Amino acid sequence: MALSPSGPPATPRQVQYLKSLLEKAGYDSFREARRTYSLTQKQAAGKFTKQEASALIDRLANGEPVEPAEPEPDTGMAESQALVLRGMPASLLADELVRRGWSVTAPE
Repeated sequence: MALSPSGPPATPRQVQYLKSLLEKAGYDSFREARRTYSLTQKQAAGKFTKQEASALIDRLANGEPVEPAEPEPDTGMAESQALVLRGMPASLLADELVRRGWSVTAPE
């Protein structure tokens, strides 16, 4: 068997252990866990190098966070949008909300 340029393939034991760790995390396959764990297409098919498998095992076994961090909301954009909305007539805002399926009533 030829070695890939990135290193020797993971052992069947490593791949099986990875699969059991992913099942413990609630995934039925590598493919299901692809986005959450940032797996490549090759890894989603269950093909890892020894180094890749070891790194992922360490992450899973140590309970490190695996999901990519949510980007911080851009408060500057939200503030500028709020300023634009404050300057709009209420009837236009209400019409847009109704168009989107909301029910709107005027304040008393």
